[in-house]
Amino acid sequence: MPRRESYSDTFTGEADENLRAIIESGDDGEKSRFLKKLLINVINNELTPRQKEVFMLFYFKKMDMVSIGKKLGITPQSVSSVMIRARLRMVRILKYYL
Repeated sequence: MPRRESYSDTFTGEADENLRAIIESGDDGEKSRFLKKLLINVINNELTPRQKEVFMLFYFKKMDMVSIGKKLGITPQSVSSVMIRARLRMVRILKYYL
């Protein structure tokens, strides 16, 4: 049976909106720089290598779940579960700083 290629990769919720707002912010204010630096530190130091790779591809390279799955040789469902775990881990860590 061939792999299913149509997979919804839309995350919803406040956590995803907040992460996207931090990443895509064009503001060069002190708070914005602090948040971006904090986010990069958490990504580099707290996520597993797989979570880091998937997170960077999704948020920074703006790839969808199917494309990430093809690139990494895993199913889109696996990409989704890695993203969910990474996002939850990041939110748990970031809530202590924000």
